Parts: sequence; C-alpha cells; structure tokens
Amino acid sequence: MDKALDVFWRHGYEGASISELTHAMGISPPSLYAAFGNKEKLFHSALDRYAEVRKQIWAELMKEPTARAMMERLFDRVIEFYADEGNPNCCMLVKLSTAESDKVLAEQLCAKRAEAETMLIDRFSQAKTEGELPGDIEPADLAGYFMTVLDGLSVRAAAGAGREELHKVANLAMRGWPSP
Repeated sequence: MDKALDVFWRHGYEGASISELTHAMGISPPSLYAAFGNKEKLFHSALDRYAEVRKQIWAELMKEPTARAMMERLFDRVIEFYADEGNPNCCMLVKLSTAESDKVLAEQLCAKRAEAETMLIDRFSQAKTEGELPGDIEPADLAGYFMTVLDGLSVRAAAGAGREELHKVANLAMRGWPSP
C-alpha cells in the first residue's frame, strides 16, 4: 500500500497509471483489480493509509506539554519531511486537493484535511482551558490560521523552497502565537 501511496502522491490520481501502480507494488494488473476492484478504490485505500500514518504522527505531537511546543515540533517535522530529497516535497492532501477535479475524490481529500484541523482545534481548546491561550482566542480560528500556514509551507516546498526558507516562514508564524 505504501508503494501505491507514493505513486499517487508523486503523480496524483489522474497521473498515476495502472502500469506505474502495479510496477511499484510488484503485482500484475489482474492482481490489483482482484484486490481492490479498480484504481479509484486503490486510491481510497492509499489515502486511508496516508491518513493513518498522519494520525500516528499527530498523536505523538499532541503529547507535547504545551500547544505552542506541539506547533513548533509540527513545523519542524513537516519541514524536515519536505526537505528530505527522498520524500515528496509537499503534503499529499494539499497537492491533490488543488490538482484533482473529481468531486468524490475532492470531498474525500477535504474530509481528510479536516481531520487534522479538528485535532488542532481540540488541542487549542485544551490550551485555552488550561490558560495557555487568552480567553478571546477562538481555537477554530487559530487552527485555521496554522492550517493555512502548513498548507502554504507545502505549496512553497513543492515550488522549490528549501529548509531554511521554510523555517523562516514557520518562525514568523510562531511570532504571532497569542500570549495569555
């Protein structure tokens, strides 16, 4: 599944051919169809795998003692991933959300992105309750802001921005962290 995920991540749904997918997975086309039914179902399975891995990473990050520390570590993890030459240099959900035209696929991509934002809202709500954030800050607004910055980092990385430039953006975003 990870091999199929990589092909979709690098080429998009439309750009990933059955031959590329089966070659990467080390299976024949009939085996792909027997296991998944069609390319779209394989894509949905690959997207579920992507979301599963992301949830594990987010769960680890949520253990940070403060929401601010969690965001700083999240930025570091994302930037290091994008800057590693062996990895796709962008978020799969951001890349495919802006590139794919299929409405069903777009809805699933948006739903997966919303899961991450919900995790941020929950963490920021906890931070507000614990007094880490001022009372006038809406956790959903702060989550939307940081999701926008994360999406922007993905777009900039895909356009060729390096580690140093991405860290500058993240550091600037963190300067706006609301103090209680």
